[in-house]
Amino acid sequence: MAKERQIGKNELEGIAGAVKSTSRRELPPVHLWNPAYCGEIDIRIAVDGTWFYQGTTIGRPALVKLFASILKREGEKYFLVTPVEKCGIAVDDAPFLAIELRIDDSAAGRQLCFRTNVDDWIACGPDHPLRFEPEARTGGLKPYLHVRHDLWAKVSRSVFYDLVEVGEAREVAGIPMFGVSSGGQFYAMAPVDSLEDITR
Repeated sequence: MAKERQIGKNELEGIAGAVKSTSRRELPPVHLWNPAYCGEIDIRIAVDGTWFYQGTTIGRPALVKLFASILKREGEKYFLVTPVEKCGIAVDDAPFLAIELRIDDSAAGRQLCFRTNVDDWIACGPDHPLRFEPEARTGGLKPYLHVRHDLWAKVSRSVFYDLVEVGEAREVAGIPMFGVSSGGQFYAMAPVDSLEDITR
């Protein structure tokens, strides 16, 4: 069993300081860092994208954004990573939440752009696809958007309804499918005849 260590405010600030010293305007290259594992810390990202430290909400948006920039996923586990240490954290579902949709239509086609809960804009396309998973409790769908390096954003319910509003039917492998297009790709949600089920 992985050990859990208690860290104080000063150490949280230390992690933040280590990141600030290595990053500028671009995201830190955490996918290239492989420091020593330092155990689990009591940080959790809830289903709604809220960050908690020792059960208390991390209320500083700038700190949340900074920590989000050093997230790394290995298999099904998540870590905060600096050049010198790697600390495990808990993620209830996806580490990000897509909370706003902007639709850009041009001669080149439709582009769906999503704003995450840490104010990053992600243009859906080949590098940032959508995926739709069945929701066991309701029988509906749970949509996710790829953010970077196997990190995903769950699409909020309101934004999912926005997607349904701009959806269309296309034939995929001989089956009429309902989905959305973006960046030259079509992302199928479900067969057209089950449209009522996916919005539950």
